[in-house]
Amino acid sequence: MSNIEIGFTGLGLLFTLILLRFPIGISMIGVSFAGIWFLVGERAAWAALGLIPQSFAAKWALSSVPMFLLMGFVCYHTGLTKSLFDVARLWLSRLPGGLAVASVFGAAGFAAVTGSSVACSATMGKIAVPEMTRCGYSPKLATGTVAAAGTIGALIPPSILMILYGIIAQVPIGKLFLGGLAVGLLTTFAYCAVIILQATLDPKVAPRIEGGIPMKEKLDALLTTWPLILLVIGVFGGLFSGLFTPTEAGAVGAALAIIIAMVKRSLTWQNFWLSIRETLLTTATLFIIAIGASLLTRFLALSGSGDFLADTIIGFGADPLVLLIGITVVYLLMGMILDPLGAMLLTLPVLLPILEAGQFSLIWFGVLLTKYLEIGMITPPIGLNVFVIKGVVGAHSGQSGHLFRFIAATESGSLRPLPRLALWTARSTLLDGFLDVSTLAFRQARCRPSR
Repeated sequence: MSNIEIGFTGLGLLFTLILLRFPIGISMIGVSFAGIWFLVGERAAWAALGLIPQSFAAKWALSSVPMFLLMGFVCYHTGLTKSLFDVARLWLSRLPGGLAVASVFGAAGFAAVTGSSVACSATMGKIAVPEMTRCGYSPKLATGTVAAAGTIGALIPPSILMILYGIIAQVPIGKLFLGGLAVGLLTTFAYCAVIILQATLDPKVAPRIEGGIPMKEKLDALLTTWPLILLVIGVFGGLFSGLFTPTEAGAVGAALAIIIAMVKRSLTWQNFWLSIRETLLTTATLFIIAIGASLLTRFLALSGSGDFLADTIIGFGADPLVLLIGITVVYLLMGMILDPLGAMLLTLPVLLPILEAGQFSLIWFGVLLTKYLEIGMITPPIGLNVFVIKGVVGAHSGQSGHLFRFIAATESGSLRPLPRLALWTARSTLLDGFLDVSTLAFRQARCRPSR
Protein backbone atom coordinates (compact mmCIF):
# COMPACT_ATOMS: atom_id res chain seq x y z
CA MET A 1 0.00 0.00 0.00
CA SER A 2 1.07 3.59 -0.60
CA ASN A 3 1.44 6.02 2.28
CA ILE A 4 -1.84 7.74 1.40
CA GLU A 5 -3.67 4.41 1.36
CA ILE A 6 -2.22 3.59 4.79
CA GLY A 7 -3.50 6.95 6.05
CA PHE A 8 -7.05 6.39 4.82
CA THR A 9 -7.02 2.80 6.06
CA GLY A 10 -6.07 4.09 9.49
CA LEU A 11 -8.93 6.61 9.43
CA GLY A 12 -11.37 3.85 8.45
CA LEU A 13 -10.13 1.65 11.28
CA LEU A 14 -10.41 4.56 13.72
CA PHE A 15 -14.05 5.25 12.85
CA THR A 16 -14.81 1.53 13.11
CA LEU A 17 -13.35 1.38 16.63
CA ILE A 18 -15.34 4.43 17.67
CA LEU A 19 -18.58 2.95 16.33
CA LEU A 20 -17.78 -0.18 18.36
CA ARG A 21 -17.68 2.11 21.44
CA PHE A 22 -13.95 1.89 22.11
CA PRO A 23 -12.66 4.91 24.13
CA ILE A 24 -11.93 7.61 21.57
CA GLY A 25 -8.61 8.71 23.09
CA ILE A 26 -7.22 5.18 23.25
CA SER A 27 -8.49 4.50 19.71
CA MET A 28 -6.67 7.53 18.29
CA ILE A 29 -3.46 6.67 20.13
CA GLY A 30 -3.54 3.02 19.04
CA VAL A 31 -4.34 3.68 15.37
CA SER A 32 -1.77 6.49 15.13
CA PHE A 33 0.94 4.38 16.76
CA ALA A 34 0.26 1.45 14.41
CA GLY A 35 0.11 3.75 11.39
CA ILE A 36 3.44 5.43 12.17
CA TRP A 37 4.95 1.96 12.69
CA PHE A 38 3.81 0.91 9.19
CA LEU A 39 5.00 4.16 7.63
CA VAL A 40 8.45 4.74 9.15
CA GLY A 41 9.20 1.79 11.40
CA GLU A 42 9.07 0.55 14.97
CA ARG A 43 11.67 2.91 16.46
CA ALA A 44 9.99 5.99 15.03
CA ALA A 45 6.60 4.83 16.36
CA TRP A 46 7.95 4.36 19.90
CA ALA A 47 9.76 7.70 19.65
CA ALA A 48 6.53 9.45 18.61
CA LEU A 49 4.65 7.79 21.46
CA GLY A 50 7.24 9.11 23.90
CA LEU A 51 7.88 12.60 22.52
CA ILE A 52 4.53 13.84 21.19
CA PRO A 53 2.55 13.43 24.47
CA GLN A 54 5.35 15.12 26.40
CA SER A 55 5.67 18.03 23.96
CA PHE A 56 1.89 18.51 23.90
CA ALA A 57 1.41 18.37 27.69
CA ALA A 58 4.36 20.75 28.21
CA LYS A 59 2.67 23.61 26.31
CA TRP A 60 2.35 26.62 28.59
CA ALA A 61 -1.16 27.51 27.41
CA LEU A 62 -2.49 24.13 28.54
CA SER A 63 -1.94 25.07 32.18
CA SER A 64 -5.09 27.21 31.92
CA VAL A 65 -7.27 24.10 31.46
CA PRO A 66 -6.91 22.64 34.98
CA MET A 67 -6.99 26.13 36.48
CA PHE A 68 -10.30 27.08 34.85
CA LEU A 69 -11.68 23.66 35.77
CA LEU A 70 -10.60 24.17 39.39
CA MET A 71 -12.27 27.59 39.42
CA GLY A 72 -15.54 26.06 38.22
CA PHE A 73 -15.47 23.09 40.61
CA VAL A 74 -14.68 25.33 43.61
CA CYS A 75 -17.59 27.63 42.71
CA TYR A 76 -19.87 24.63 42.30
CA HIS A 77 -18.95 22.72 45.47
CA THR A 78 -18.82 25.79 47.72
CA GLY A 79 -22.25 27.03 46.57
CA LEU A 80 -21.06 30.32 45.06
CA THR A 81 -23.41 29.83 42.09
CA LYS A 82 -26.62 29.06 44.00
CA SER A 83 -27.87 32.64 44.00
CA LEU A 84 -27.83 33.00 40.19
CA PHE A 85 -31.19 31.34 39.57
CA ASP A 86 -32.86 33.06 42.54
CA VAL A 87 -31.87 36.50 41.25
CA ALA A 88 -32.96 35.73 37.68
CA ARG A 89 -36.25 34.27 39.00
CA LEU A 90 -37.10 37.40 41.01
CA TRP A 91 -36.34 39.79 38.16
CA LEU A 92 -37.81 37.79 35.23
CA SER A 93 -40.71 35.77 36.70
CA ARG A 94 -43.37 38.15 35.32
CA LEU A 95 -42.42 37.37 31.71
CA PRO A 96 -44.25 34.58 29.82
CA GLY A 97 -42.29 31.48 30.81
CA GLY A 98 -40.38 33.66 33.26
CA LEU A 99 -38.89 30.85 35.33
CA ALA A 100 -37.63 29.11 32.19
CA VAL A 101 -36.15 32.40 30.97
CA ALA A 102 -34.53 32.80 34.40
CA SER A 103 -33.02 29.33 34.01
CA VAL A 104 -31.38 30.36 30.73
CA PHE A 105 -29.88 33.52 32.22
CA GLY A 106 -28.81 31.60 35.31
CA ALA A 107 -27.07 29.06 33.09
CA ALA A 108 -25.33 31.85 31.17
CA GLY A 109 -24.03 33.31 34.43
CA PHE A 110 -22.91 29.89 35.65
CA ALA A 111 -21.12 29.31 32.31
CA ALA A 112 -18.97 32.37 32.95
CA VAL A 113 -17.31 30.68 35.94
CA THR A 114 -17.15 27.04 34.82
CA GLY A 115 -16.67 26.59 31.07
CA SER A 116 -18.35 23.18 31.38
CA SER A 117 -21.68 22.40 29.73
CA VAL A 118 -22.28 19.24 31.76
CA ALA A 119 -21.62 20.98 35.10
CA CYS A 120 -23.89 23.84 34.02
CA SER A 121 -26.75 21.46 33.16
CA ALA A 122 -26.35 19.42 36.34
CA THR A 123 -26.32 22.47 38.61
CA MET A 124 -29.26 24.28 36.99
CA GLY A 125 -31.16 20.99 36.81
CA LYS A 126 -30.96 20.56 40.58
CA ILE A 127 -32.01 24.15 41.28
CA ALA A 128 -34.40 25.21 38.51
CA VAL A 129 -36.36 22.12 37.42
CA PRO A 130 -37.98 21.38 40.83
CA GLU A 131 -38.93 25.07 41.16
CA MET A 132 -40.54 25.16 37.70
CA THR A 133 -42.51 21.93 38.21
CA ARG A 134 -43.67 23.20 41.63
CA CYS A 135 -45.10 26.28 39.91
CA GLY A 136 -47.03 24.15 37.41
CA TYR A 137 -44.62 24.26 34.45
CA SER A 138 -44.71 21.40 31.98
CA PRO A 139 -41.91 18.90 32.85
CA LYS A 140 -41.08 18.82 29.14
CA LEU A 141 -40.54 22.60 29.09
CA ALA A 142 -38.67 22.66 32.40
CA THR A 143 -36.16 19.91 31.65
CA GLY A 144 -35.76 20.74 27.96
CA THR A 145 -34.99 24.37 28.79
CA VAL A 146 -32.28 23.49 31.30
CA ALA A 147 -30.71 20.87 29.01
CA ALA A 148 -30.51 23.40 26.17
CA ALA A 149 -29.38 26.27 28.40
CA GLY A 150 -26.56 24.15 29.78
CA THR A 151 -24.90 24.11 26.38
CA ILE A 152 -24.15 27.84 26.72
CA GLY A 153 -21.27 26.70 28.93
CA ALA A 154 -19.43 25.60 25.79
CA LEU A 155 -19.60 29.10 24.28
CA ILE A 156 -19.22 31.69 27.02
CA PRO A 157 -15.62 31.99 28.31
CA PRO A 158 -13.82 30.24 29.88
CA SER A 159 -14.73 27.53 27.36
CA ILE A 160 -12.52 24.45 27.69
CA LEU A 161 -13.38 23.47 24.10
CA MET A 162 -12.15 26.84 22.84
CA ILE A 163 -8.92 26.59 24.84
CA LEU A 164 -8.09 23.19 23.33
CA TYR A 165 -9.10 24.35 19.83
CA GLY A 166 -6.89 27.43 20.14
CA ILE A 167 -3.90 25.30 21.16
CA ILE A 168 -4.36 22.74 18.36
CA ALA A 169 -5.19 25.30 15.63
CA GLN A 170 -2.53 27.70 16.97
CA VAL A 171 -4.79 30.74 17.14
CA PRO A 172 -5.07 33.32 19.97
CA ILE A 173 -7.35 32.07 22.74
CA GLY A 174 -8.31 35.63 23.72
CA LYS A 175 -9.83 36.22 20.29
CA LEU A 176 -11.75 32.95 20.53
CA PHE A 177 -13.08 33.98 23.95
CA LEU A 178 -14.26 37.33 22.60
CA GLY A 179 -16.06 35.69 19.66
CA GLY A 180 -17.55 33.02 21.94
CA LEU A 181 -18.87 35.66 24.33
CA ALA A 182 -20.76 37.43 21.53
CA VAL A 183 -22.24 34.23 20.11
CA GLY A 184 -23.02 32.89 23.59
CA LEU A 185 -25.06 35.99 24.42
CA LEU A 186 -26.80 35.80 21.05
CA THR A 187 -27.67 32.15 21.75
CA THR A 188 -28.97 33.07 25.22
CA PHE A 189 -31.40 35.61 23.76
CA ALA A 190 -32.45 33.17 21.02
CA TYR A 191 -33.34 30.53 23.61
CA CYS A 192 -35.31 33.10 25.62
CA ALA A 193 -37.22 34.19 22.51
CA VAL A 194 -38.26 30.58 21.80
CA ILE A 195 -39.43 30.08 25.41
CA ILE A 196 -41.41 33.34 25.51
CA LEU A 197 -43.05 32.53 22.17
CA GLN A 198 -44.07 29.04 23.28
CA ALA A 199 -45.36 30.28 26.65
CA THR A 200 -47.37 33.00 24.89
CA LEU A 201 -48.91 30.60 22.36
CA ASP A 202 -49.61 27.89 24.96
CA PRO A 203 -49.92 29.46 28.45
CA LYS A 204 -50.71 26.08 30.05
CA VAL A 205 -47.09 24.90 29.71
CA ALA A 206 -45.83 27.87 31.77
CA PRO A 207 -48.47 29.48 34.05
CA ARG A 208 -47.91 33.12 34.93
CA ILE A 209 -46.83 33.81 38.53
CA GLU A 210 -49.36 36.09 40.16
CA GLY A 211 -48.43 38.89 42.52
CA GLY A 212 -45.60 41.38 42.38
CA ILE A 213 -42.24 41.10 44.08
CA PRO A 214 -41.09 44.11 46.15
CA MET A 215 -38.14 45.99 44.70
CA LYS A 216 -36.31 45.71 48.02
CA GLU A 217 -36.42 41.91 47.78
CA LYS A 218 -35.06 42.06 44.23
CA LEU A 219 -32.21 44.36 45.22
CA ASP A 220 -31.37 42.27 48.29
CA ALA A 221 -31.17 39.17 46.09
CA LEU A 222 -28.97 41.02 43.63
CA LEU A 223 -26.50 41.82 46.41
CA THR A 224 -26.04 38.09 47.12
CA THR A 225 -24.37 37.66 43.73
CA TRP A 226 -21.35 39.80 44.70
CA PRO A 227 -18.97 36.80 44.82
CA LEU A 228 -19.64 35.86 41.20
CA ILE A 229 -19.66 39.45 40.00
CA LEU A 230 -16.28 40.00 41.67
CA LEU A 231 -14.93 36.77 40.17
CA VAL A 232 -16.12 37.54 36.63
CA ILE A 233 -14.84 41.13 36.73
CA GLY A 234 -11.54 40.02 38.21
CA VAL A 235 -10.92 37.32 35.60
CA PHE A 236 -12.40 38.71 32.41
CA GLY A 237 -11.83 42.36 33.21
CA GLY A 238 -8.14 41.60 33.60
CA LEU A 239 -8.12 39.32 30.58
CA PHE A 240 -9.74 41.69 28.08
CA SER A 241 -7.99 44.77 29.45
CA GLY A 242 -4.60 43.13 28.89
CA LEU A 243 -3.66 42.93 32.58
CA PHE A 244 -2.93 39.23 32.14
CA THR A 245 -3.04 36.59 29.38
CA PRO A 246 -5.65 33.83 28.96
CA THR A 247 -3.16 31.38 30.44
CA GLU A 248 -2.66 33.54 33.54
CA ALA A 249 -6.42 34.17 33.79
CA GLY A 250 -7.04 30.55 34.76
CA ALA A 251 -4.70 30.75 37.75
CA VAL A 252 -6.11 34.13 38.79
CA GLY A 253 -9.66 32.77 38.56
CA ALA A 254 -8.88 29.66 40.62
CA ALA A 255 -7.13 31.73 43.30
CA LEU A 256 -9.98 34.28 43.41
CA ALA A 257 -12.62 31.53 43.71
CA ILE A 258 -10.75 29.95 46.65
CA ILE A 259 -10.26 33.32 48.40
CA ILE A 260 -13.93 34.31 47.95
CA ALA A 261 -15.10 30.92 49.24
CA MET A 262 -12.83 31.31 52.28
CA VAL A 263 -14.20 34.80 52.97
CA LYS A 264 -17.76 33.44 52.79
CA ARG A 265 -16.69 30.53 55.05
CA SER A 266 -18.10 28.02 52.57
CA LEU A 267 -14.79 26.32 51.75
CA THR A 268 -14.12 23.16 53.74
CA TRP A 269 -11.38 20.57 53.42
CA GLN A 270 -13.98 18.14 52.08
CA ASN A 271 -15.29 20.26 49.21
CA PHE A 272 -11.79 21.59 48.47
CA TRP A 273 -10.43 18.05 48.12
CA LEU A 274 -13.48 17.09 46.02
CA SER A 275 -12.79 20.05 43.71
CA ILE A 276 -9.12 19.03 43.35
CA ARG A 277 -10.07 15.40 42.67
CA GLU A 278 -12.63 16.25 39.98
CA THR A 279 -10.19 18.70 38.38
CA LEU A 280 -7.51 16.01 38.14
CA LEU A 281 -9.89 13.40 36.73
CA THR A 282 -11.36 15.77 34.13
CA THR A 283 -7.94 17.12 33.11
CA ALA A 284 -6.56 13.60 32.67
CA THR A 285 -9.53 12.63 30.46
CA LEU A 286 -9.14 15.75 28.31
CA PHE A 287 -5.40 15.27 27.93
CA ILE A 288 -5.66 11.61 26.86
CA ILE A 289 -8.03 12.56 24.04
CA ALA A 290 -5.96 15.63 23.07
CA ILE A 291 -2.73 13.57 23.00
CA GLY A 292 -4.51 11.07 20.74
CA ALA A 293 -5.44 13.94 18.40
CA SER A 294 -1.80 15.14 18.35
CA LEU A 295 -0.58 11.66 17.41
CA LEU A 296 -3.29 11.41 14.74
CA THR A 297 -2.14 14.73 13.28
CA ARG A 298 1.43 13.41 13.04
CA PHE A 299 0.24 10.16 11.45
CA LEU A 300 -1.83 11.98 8.81
CA ALA A 301 1.08 14.34 8.09
CA LEU A 302 3.51 11.43 7.59
CA SER A 303 1.06 9.57 5.35
CA GLY A 304 0.18 12.68 3.34
CA SER A 305 -3.52 11.74 3.44
CA GLY A 306 -4.55 15.01 5.10
CA ASP A 307 -2.86 17.16 2.45
CA PHE A 308 -4.16 14.82 -0.29
CA LEU A 309 -7.73 15.25 0.95
CA ALA A 310 -7.34 19.03 1.20
CA ASP A 311 -5.84 19.30 -2.32
CA THR A 312 -8.56 17.05 -3.75
CA ILE A 313 -11.42 19.10 -2.26
CA ILE A 314 -9.86 22.43 -3.26
CA GLY A 315 -9.05 20.98 -6.69
CA PHE A 316 -12.73 20.32 -7.32
CA GLY A 317 -13.23 24.06 -7.02
CA ALA A 318 -15.74 23.67 -4.21
CA ASP A 319 -17.48 26.91 -3.35
CA PRO A 320 -16.65 28.04 0.23
CA LEU A 321 -20.35 28.05 1.09
CA VAL A 322 -20.76 24.48 -0.20
CA LEU A 323 -17.71 23.42 1.80
CA LEU A 324 -19.10 25.10 4.91
CA ILE A 325 -22.47 23.38 4.46
CA GLY A 326 -20.68 20.03 4.13
CA ILE A 327 -18.72 20.65 7.34
CA THR A 328 -21.95 21.66 9.08
CA VAL A 329 -23.66 18.41 8.11
CA VAL A 330 -20.63 16.38 9.25
CA TYR A 331 -20.60 17.97 12.70
CA LEU A 332 -24.35 17.76 13.20
CA LEU A 333 -24.23 14.04 12.33
CA MET A 334 -21.17 13.41 14.51
CA GLY A 335 -22.90 15.20 17.38
CA MET A 336 -25.50 12.43 17.34
CA ILE A 337 -23.00 9.69 18.20
CA LEU A 338 -19.92 11.34 19.79
CA ASP A 339 -19.25 13.59 22.76
CA PRO A 340 -18.25 17.17 21.76
CA LEU A 341 -14.57 16.93 22.71
CA GLY A 342 -14.13 13.65 20.84
CA ALA A 343 -15.88 14.99 17.74
CA MET A 344 -13.69 18.09 17.69
CA LEU A 345 -10.33 16.43 18.28
CA LEU A 346 -11.11 13.58 15.89
CA THR A 347 -11.90 15.89 12.96
CA LEU A 348 -9.50 18.80 13.40
CA PRO A 349 -6.43 16.95 12.06
CA VAL A 350 -8.35 16.36 8.82
CA LEU A 351 -10.23 19.67 8.56
CA LEU A 352 -7.55 22.21 9.49
CA PRO A 353 -5.50 21.70 6.28
CA ILE A 354 -8.70 22.02 4.23
CA LEU A 355 -9.73 25.23 6.03
CA GLU A 356 -6.26 26.74 5.64
CA ALA A 357 -6.20 25.87 1.93
CA GLY A 358 -9.66 27.45 1.57
CA GLN A 359 -8.40 30.59 3.36
CA PHE A 360 -11.02 30.43 6.11
CA SER A 361 -10.39 32.42 9.28
CA LEU A 362 -9.53 29.81 11.91
CA ILE A 363 -10.76 32.11 14.68
CA TRP A 364 -14.16 32.46 13.04
CA PHE A 365 -14.32 28.72 12.40
CA GLY A 366 -13.39 27.99 16.03
CA VAL A 367 -16.44 29.91 17.25
CA LEU A 368 -18.66 28.27 14.65
CA LEU A 369 -17.31 24.83 15.54
CA THR A 370 -18.07 25.37 19.23
CA LYS A 371 -21.62 26.29 18.26
CA TYR A 372 -21.98 23.05 16.29
CA LEU A 373 -20.61 21.00 19.18
CA GLU A 374 -23.05 22.72 21.53
CA ILE A 375 -25.96 21.64 19.33
CA GLY A 376 -24.62 18.09 19.37
CA MET A 377 -24.90 18.02 23.16
CA ILE A 378 -28.70 18.10 22.92
CA THR A 379 -29.14 16.01 19.76
CA PRO A 380 -30.37 12.38 19.99
CA PRO A 381 -29.47 9.60 20.38
CA ILE A 382 -26.50 10.60 22.60
CA GLY A 383 -27.70 14.04 23.76
CA LEU A 384 -25.28 14.17 26.70
CA ASN A 385 -26.99 17.08 28.45
CA VAL A 386 -30.40 15.42 28.16
CA PHE A 387 -29.21 12.33 30.00
CA VAL A 388 -27.45 14.49 32.61
CA ILE A 389 -30.76 16.21 33.32
CA LYS A 390 -32.56 12.86 33.35
CA GLY A 391 -30.12 11.55 35.95
CA VAL A 392 -30.13 14.69 38.10
CA VAL A 393 -33.86 15.43 38.39
CA GLY A 394 -35.24 11.89 38.07
CA ALA A 395 -39.03 11.92 38.45
CA HIS A 396 -39.32 15.55 37.34
CA SER A 397 -37.83 14.84 33.92
CA GLY A 398 -40.58 12.83 32.22
CA GLN A 399 -39.63 10.57 29.32
CA SER A 400 -36.44 11.13 27.32
CA GLY A 401 -38.46 11.09 24.09
CA HIS A 402 -40.49 14.07 25.30
CA LEU A 403 -37.28 15.86 26.20
CA PHE A 404 -35.85 15.38 22.72
CA ARG A 405 -39.08 16.54 21.05
CA PHE A 406 -39.09 19.77 23.01
CA ILE A 407 -35.39 20.33 22.35
CA ALA A 408 -36.03 20.07 18.60
CA ALA A 409 -37.98 23.32 18.92
CA THR A 410 -35.28 24.87 21.12
CA GLU A 411 -32.57 23.91 18.64
CA SER A 412 -34.37 25.92 15.98
CA GLY A 413 -33.75 28.95 18.19
CA SER A 414 -30.16 27.83 18.66
CA LEU A 415 -29.64 27.66 14.89
CA ARG A 416 -30.92 31.19 14.28
CA PRO A 417 -27.59 32.82 15.17
CA LEU A 418 -25.82 30.77 12.47
CA PRO A 419 -26.73 33.03 9.51
CA ARG A 420 -25.33 35.96 11.49
CA LEU A 421 -22.19 33.92 12.05
CA ALA A 422 -21.98 33.22 8.32
CA LEU A 423 -22.16 36.97 7.62
CA TRP A 424 -19.28 37.38 10.06
CA THR A 425 -16.99 35.57 7.61
CA ALA A 426 -16.61 38.73 5.56
CA ARG A 427 -15.88 40.75 8.71
CA SER A 428 -13.51 38.31 10.39
CA THR A 429 -10.43 39.98 8.90
CA LEU A 430 -11.54 43.32 10.33
CA LEU A 431 -12.13 41.69 13.74
CA ASP A 432 -8.70 40.06 13.67
CA GLY A 433 -7.11 43.38 12.77
CA PHE A 434 -8.91 45.20 15.57
CA LEU A 435 -7.88 42.60 18.14
CA ASP A 436 -4.29 42.58 16.88
CA VAL A 437 -4.08 46.37 17.37
CA SER A 438 -5.64 46.02 20.85
CA THR A 439 -3.21 43.26 21.80
CA LEU A 440 -0.24 45.34 20.61
CA ALA A 441 -1.43 48.30 22.68
CA PHE A 442 -1.85 46.11 25.76
CA ARG A 443 1.65 44.65 25.33
CA GLN A 444 3.20 48.09 25.00
CA ALA A 445 1.35 49.26 28.11
CA ARG A 446 2.66 46.30 30.06
CA CYS A 447 6.21 46.65 28.67
CA ARG A 448 6.59 42.89 28.43
CA PRO A 449 5.54 40.27 25.84
CA SER A 450 2.36 38.27 26.37
CA ARG A 451 2.82 34.55 26.76
